[in-house]
Amino acid sequence: MSDNVFWVIELTIKLGELDNFKALMKDMMEATQANEPNTINYEWFISEDNKSCHVYERYEDSAAVMTHLGNVREKFSERFMATVAPARMMVYGNPSDEVKEALSRRGAVFLTSIGGFAR
Repeated sequence: MSDNVFWVIELTIKLGELDNFKALMKDMMEATQANEPNTINYEWFISEDNKSCHVYERYEDSAAVMTHLGNVREKFSERFMATVAPARMMVYGNPSDEVKEALSRRGAVFLTSIGGFAR
C-alpha cells in the first residue's frame, strides 16, 4: 500500500474574480512546482462556464501534504479565499492523523480504499 495522499477539491469561482483566480492559480502552480518536490500531481480544471474549478493534488506522503498546506497558508490563503469558495473536498490514500485533522477543518471527506491497483 502506498503512502500517497491525494484529493480532488471543488471550488466555486466568485463572481467577478475569474482574472484574479487565474493569476492566483498561476502563482500557486509555480510555487508548488519550484518548492515542493514531493508533490506528484497538481492539476487544475475549469468548467466551460468558468464558474467552477476542480483541483487534483497528489502527494508522496503526509509530510509532503503538511509542507504544501503550510506554504498555502503562509503565501496564498488570503488571495485564495477572496477568489473562490471551496465546495467539496474528497481525500484518498493514507493520510496521517495530522493531515486528517488539518483537512477536516476544511470540510474534507475521507475515503478508504477497498480494492484496486496503481501502477
